[in-house]
Amino acid sequence: MKVAFLASEVIPYAKTGGLADVAGALPKFLARLGADIRVFMPLYREVRKKNLPLEPVLDGASLDMDGEKLSYSVFAHRADGVTVLFIDRPEYFNRDCLYGTSAGDYPDNGERFAFFCRAALETMRALRFAPDIVHGHDWQSALTFAYLRNTYAGDEFFGRTRTLFTIHNLAYQGLFDRDLLGRVGLPASLFNMKALEFYGKVNALKAGILYAAAVTTVSPRYSREIQTPEFGCGLDGLLRARSGVLHGILNGVDYRDWDPATDRLIPRHYTPSDRTGKTACRQELARMFGLEAPAGRPIAGMVTRLAGQKGLDIVCDALEALLGLGLTLVILGTGDQKIQDFLLAAQKKHPKRIGLKIAFDERIAHTIYAGSDVFLIPSRYEPCGLTQMYAMKYGTVPVVRATGGLDDSVQEFDPAAGVGNGFKFVDAAQGPLVEATRRAMTAFSRPDEWPTLVGNAMAADFSWERSAAAYLALYNKLLAPA
Repeated sequence: MKVAFLASEVIPYAKTGGLADVAGALPKFLARLGADIRVFMPLYREVRKKNLPLEPVLDGASLDMDGEKLSYSVFAHRADGVTVLFIDRPEYFNRDCLYGTSAGDYPDNGERFAFFCRAALETMRALRFAPDIVHGHDWQSALTFAYLRNTYAGDEFFGRTRTLFTIHNLAYQGLFDRDLLGRVGLPASLFNMKALEFYGKVNALKAGILYAAAVTTVSPRYSREIQTPEFGCGLDGLLRARSGVLHGILNGVDYRDWDPATDRLIPRHYTPSDRTGKTACRQELARMFGLEAPAGRPIAGMVTRLAGQKGLDIVCDALEALLGLGLTLVILGTGDQKIQDFLLAAQKKHPKRIGLKIAFDERIAHTIYAGSDVFLIPSRYEPCGLTQMYAMKYGTVPVVRATGGLDDSVQEFDPAAGVGNGFKFVDAAQGPLVEATRRAMTAFSRPDEWPTLVGNAMAADFSWERSAAAYLALYNKLLAPA
């Protein structure tokens, strides 16, 4: 099976968020299942800085966009059974950042990513890679499906191609002025409510939802949530109309990078059968942040964006109550200035009870996963979430809000039955967060319960093998005769 995989960011080449993790991992596991994968992404400055051995595969190509010839080249890099094809147009992609600066998004993002979509399709033709599946991700690749429906309608090269679009976060939709359509070679007639118009703007994300044969989200719960006004970001009606082809497939984790038995970034290794190394990681975490962390009092960790979407305002409201329970709190992340300032003031007030690092540091992040006892994730919404999956692998028990992939991956612990891998709360408010944390601390204080709960968490399987098999099954379903 030939799969063309379009994503605007892919680890280890360029990353701003979870999309890159998925786009970097999923193709590798699909390739192991026998798929022939070509990943398409822009050749950013960030990629150039890595000095990778890139092989030129297409030079001197050009596209006609609104009567203007735009040139580009394509380079390839091969690793882990996957070929990544970089679309190189320096005027568009050789910039300091992927999507914009602290001052805002680049004003020509509509043209940049429309060009990426068209150039990827033309590269498939030039390299004679006729895909069985075109799988696009988020708004940056969504116009691919508008081009296939319009510009390439009737093109025999794509005659057998089927399409899949994945929404990683519905809140990011790619909104542009109506004249974008003409500038990127799409019919002006698409500017209507039943096509790409959205409250007076062109909505790139709508192209993927409307024109792909099937649509997926990154968890089953999120696929249902986005069909409601609360989570639908104005597109819930369209998503309900397409509910028959809307699927939720939970993201996975690459356990080669996230396993306390082999993780090179943590102080001591440990396994489900021998967890003594976790105590050493806990001690190092406390030392790293200068914290008092006696064995009878749990450390609660957070590795997160300091933003309202992640529920950090709820944490701020609940902070004194959480400390009143007796826990020690460690937070790593960056984000909203007001939240940063609040937490910095709280850390100064409670220097032995709150550890805070306003940054992102991979080694510290891994040490927090390994050294904490519980992990707080009070997100207001979370399409999938990976931090709860990482935490469980490290025997760190998650306390999460029951939304999106958090609800799908965390099962409330039942001490009587000895089943479950964490704790959940429903309402996005300080009271429910504190109460769920109290339940976690009660389990922590009971030596007949806590080892069972930690064992359940470490045994949870969120491997990409499972997720990749689900995607491959969906590909096969799309390709099956009607």
